[in-house]
Amino acid sequence: MDTEGLWAEPVGEDTARVANVPFLQNGVAEGDVVRYKTDGEGVHWATDRAAASGNVTVRVLPARSGPLGPSAGAVHERFAPYGIGGESYSAEFPLVALTVPADAPLGEIKALLERGEADGWWHWELGCATEAWNAA
Repeated sequence: MDTEGLWAEPVGEDTARVANVPFLQNGVAEGDVVRYKTDGEGVHWATDRAAASGNVTVRVLPARSGPLGPSAGAVHERFAPYGIGGESYSAEFPLVALTVPADAPLGEIKALLERGEADGWWHWELGCATEAWNAA
């Protein structure tokens, strides 16, 4: 089973707003509202996305031999001017998951991601995109 524990804030009887950036789950972003079911042990399991936030989830893995080295902090520094926050997985495997706000300059952020990959800084992938992201 492919699962990831996420923080969430209840917003309804069976819905909650995702309160952190997903590292592994595709198709969901921080701020999205998900519908959930509760099992016999009281654990909530998301079943589908009830409302999209407009935010985008991007995962960045710094290239160990690249100019930034394996530094999650260096990745965060590159995106901080855009107001982009996120979380780092570990020092050994410095995967960075970023939440790109819906109102961020998406074209500039995409250009930075692509330039960073071309220059050997990192590898990146989308975890959750929006129409606005795809059009930027």
